[in-house]
Amino acid sequence: MASQIAKVLLSLDAEAVGSLKEGVNFKKSPEDGKCYIIFKSNNDLKACKNQCKHQGGLFVKDVEDLDAMTVKCTKHNWKLNVSTMKYVNPPDSFLQDELGKFCLHSVTYLTHACMELQLGERRFMFDPWLKGPAFARGWWLLHEPPADALDRLCGADLIYISHMHSDHLSYPTLKVLAERRPDVPIYVGDTSRPVFWYLKQSQVKLTNIKVIPFGVWQNIDEHLRFMILMDGVHPEMDTCIIVDYKGHMILNTVDCTRPNGGRLPQHVDVMMTDFAGGASGFPMTFYGGKYSDSWKAEFIKNERKKLLNYKATLAKSLQPRIYCPFAGYFVEAHPSDRYIKDTNIKNSAEDLNALINKLAPAIKTWTPQPGAVLDLGLALRDPTSSEAIINPPASAKLYKDSWEFDLYVNELNGAIKSDIFKHQSWIQFYYTWAGFQNYNLVVRVIETDDEFECITDGYDYLVDFLDLSFPTKRPDREHAYLEIKNRIGVMRYVVLHGCLWDDLYIGFQNRVSRDPDIYHHKFWKHFQAELPLCRPDWEQFRKQVFNINESTIPLSDTTMGNNCALS
Repeated sequence: MASQIAKVLLSLDAEAVGSLKEGVNFKKSPEDGKCYIIFKSNNDLKACKNQCKHQGGLFVKDVEDLDAMTVKCTKHNWKLNVSTMKYVNPPDSFLQDELGKFCLHSVTYLTHACMELQLGERRFMFDPWLKGPAFARGWWLLHEPPADALDRLCGADLIYISHMHSDHLSYPTLKVLAERRPDVPIYVGDTSRPVFWYLKQSQVKLTNIKVIPFGVWQNIDEHLRFMILMDGVHPEMDTCIIVDYKGHMILNTVDCTRPNGGRLPQHVDVMMTDFAGGASGFPMTFYGGKYSDSWKAEFIKNERKKLLNYKATLAKSLQPRIYCPFAGYFVEAHPSDRYIKDTNIKNSAEDLNALINKLAPAIKTWTPQPGAVLDLGLALRDPTSSEAIINPPASAKLYKDSWEFDLYVNELNGAIKSDIFKHQSWIQFYYTWAGFQNYNLVVRVIETDDEFECITDGYDYLVDFLDLSFPTKRPDREHAYLEIKNRIGVMRYVVLHGCLWDDLYIGFQNRVSRDPDIYHHKFWKHFQAELPLCRPDWEQFRKQVFNINESTIPLSDTTMGNNCALS
């Protein structure tokens, strides 16, 4: 069998593609001077030689064509509909030979961890968080996504979502996708806690979610394949991905602490990693003891430096041809979180790229702006080319300055008035559902206002996780102790919907004190990743409460209300 050899007849960079108008375009190849016709429709491209199949005449614009779909041969006035590659005059004659699909290789940054890969005729989207907050109301987008970002998402051929955190799996964003294109293929790793564990309850109707085993190539077509890998530190949740297009490799480690246990390919064409830090409640939300502002400032400064050095060293060891820091462009924008915003200083992408340029000058670095396009073909041919990156126009809005706070905060606060919280027994019902016990830890949970001050209609209670009891005072035995102040709206939303406590902890929606000052890994891992997959059965709870008179205790009558003097 004779082998086939692909030949590039016409190559367009990202800027040239962007300059194409809808409909018919005429382009001359700078390599051989031959002319080609390109038809553009909704970012899809078709191309053919500018040569009539009848007797080889050249085509020109058809002035009688109002739809910009046909061209006319200068020899015998034959007409070709370039959108279908069929000759319409004379009809039923020839079919024009369409050139192989345009091999457009580009990476477009949209916002935070959302990247769009154009790989030949396929558009591959990563981690679309394009609207709404993440982690309850704690994180908001720093960058303004391009105006057509949601349209691009809905037009994607496939989508990869790395893990269940809401800055990567954004239900407000996916709701728009589900309304417009519910069957788009979405790929996730086969983590022990399913990435889409909350899908049914969210009422977002996506119908084509594919759960992929780790370490197995997924072939999309003859040129494109990808492999999802697990994180070595958080295998129950975090994943990363390698994309292979015609032998060109793109490595996206996302938020993985130790992606694939440290076994990663060297010399990939593009490497993307997180960079910012500041994505944890510790130590910003802690109070008491050593946790002064000066201690926190020194701690996060050192942590930032360690993260910066780790990412730069990783890039140096792997030697990608192009490196891009992403997945760190968020801001604690809500006015009630001004303290966090002002003190939770993060690494800048520019600082990381400067360090990489110093340690490994052969690596080309890219600090992305929303809507910026990296032309992979050009960048790989000539890493020094200033034309390989097309930045958005100077007039483009790069940073968000409004976030629809009220819309999302009001949705959370709507849980406050739920009737289940009129009955003190919700506490036992909820923590029994949560299923964590046989651990010598006593936790005091206090519902507060936005400033973490006690409120008259909030609960203040103790949970002893040794035997899952609910004492009115701390037990006499030796025990570890946590005091957690939670904003009432977020806490009640989390309880009502069975959400993970990441919304509270990573979202900076609580304040934590501990005695002794040690990290309780089992407790936090359970409430952040191991709660039951189904929400508490509040209907069953309501039946119990309303059928058993003694259990019906209005909030105003309970001794567990505003009891900030609890000892």
